Amino acid sequence: MTSQTTVADATPDLGPRKGLRGHPWLTLFSVAIGVMMVTLDGTIVAIANPAIQKDLGASLADVQWITNSYLLALAVALITAGKLGDRFGHRLTFLIGTTGFAVASGAIALSDSVSLVVAFRVVQGLCGALLMPAALGLLRAAFPPAKLNMAIGIWGMVIGASTAAGPILGGVLVEHVNWQSVFYVNVPVGVLALVVGVLILKDHRPEQTSSSFDVLGIVLLSAAMFCLVWALIKAPAWGWGDTRTLLYLAGAIVAFVLFTVWQAKVREPLLPLSLFRSLPLTAGTILMVLMAFAFIGGLFFVTFYLQNVHGMTPVNAGLHMLPLTGMMIVGSPTAGAVITKIGPRIPMVAGMLFAAAACFGMATLEPDSGSLAMSVWFGLFGLGLAPVVVGATEVIVGNAPMEHAGLAGGLQQAAMQVGGSLGTAALGAVMAARVDNLLPDRWAEAGLPKGTPEQMDQASDAVAVGMAPVPPKAPPELAQRITDVAHDTFVSGMGLAFTVGGCVGLLAAVCALFTKRGDNAEAGAGAAHV
Repeated sequence: MTSQTTVADATPDLGPRKGLRGHPWLTLFSVAIGVMMVTLDGTIVAIANPAIQKDLGASLADVQWITNSYLLALAVALITAGKLGDRFGHRLTFLIGTTGFAVASGAIALSDSVSLVVAFRVVQGLCGALLMPAALGLLRAAFPPAKLNMAIGIWGMVIGASTAAGPILGGVLVEHVNWQSVFYVNVPVGVLALVVGVLILKDHRPEQTSSSFDVLGIVLLSAAMFCLVWALIKAPAWGWGDTRTLLYLAGAIVAFVLFTVWQAKVREPLLPLSLFRSLPLTAGTILMVLMAFAFIGGLFFVTFYLQNVHGMTPVNAGLHMLPLTGMMIVGSPTAGAVITKIGPRIPMVAGMLFAAAACFGMATLEPDSGSLAMSVWFGLFGLGLAPVVVGATEVIVGNAPMEHAGLAGGLQQAAMQVGGSLGTAALGAVMAARVDNLLPDRWAEAGLPKGTPEQMDQASDAVAVGMAPVPPKAPPELAQRITDVAHDTFVSGMGLAFTVGGCVGLLAAVCALFTKRGDNAEAGAGAAHV
């Protein structure tokens, strides 16, 4: 095709439909069930970790691996999984991912050791990587451009609703049943997604597929993603200047460079570099990284603020965050409708400005801030994020050729994972530096007894997550002074972290200016878009 391809030409060929198979809205319903299972699991497991630690006698490092193993597997495999969907069909990869995720969840619930839990969490991550890009590829193939934004908006609403439900449902299940029930709940959801998918989903795959597969590209990209995400995960514990952190970051850079050189030479690349000739697609990918940096990195501190500073239970903390997730639930389909009418650029710029304003607002929170103040900023954050998640997803997936829809979906998800990991690590470093700088002086000003360097380091670590390092059997007056200093210092660090997040949000708003809708994506990967 030439660059003169019309919007009508770019409309997916839905082909003849027998019965309900391939129906666009039923396709959306089907993939939404699978997506709900994965996103629900992303927040519900955090609530179960303390109970898992106690029941299985796990160490703190073991519990961290329960989360990190999943994130690593997901981040490393997303782009490759998207390519597999383009090669073998998104229906097949979606059904395999759904089945595997549900089976792995049941296996975790039956596990009697942390090592088994971690192993099956890796399987969950790999299956989630198959499922998520395939879901976007199926939506791209099922919906014409005029309705794709609305579909992605509803897709975003499902993500927001399941994210909001995770802490609440997880808290109820752990408190009234057991930690295993948090994983068992995925089994019936997975069965439903599998049955509906078999009946409804229509296979969309290229008529001509290459007989070769870029194995070296997979190895190089996987190594690069592993080194990068692993360095970001371990940097808060190791230190950003630690030799191990620098070696992993250097390894990531070398692997990415080698991957890029190889992709330019190989006949059938894993990630065609021609995709990035599309300025909107490139801008959308960068925007997704920056948005996730501010969003996921900022939320990391909100949970500590609510639970450790305000003393809320996980369920109560989840309820206090409903303004954020509620606005995402309401705002996502609304954003889809608006983007369909006027395009993604203006809604995304406005959304990132709202999100940046919310970050600056949350930087003003104090240890005794009330629910109303928190709700205003949380709600504004959710209102700003909704058009960005919907718009950036459409920009990335919509500006990719149809034969690379799954690859684009994997790129979108990988950008979000990397941005979230980078935001959590970078803002965590900002918090730690702020606490290390302020705590000694505030500790002395409060007349608190000076501890040994080791004790003060331990106190800084506790304060960095909002906990007051009160010694056992400390008198009430001393305990209160330590608590006041700890909470004031934590909130000061959180304020600086949110200020940095707000600045990143402003940068993302500038990036959004270079995006546009993807109606002409079928012009081909080799065409340069502006």
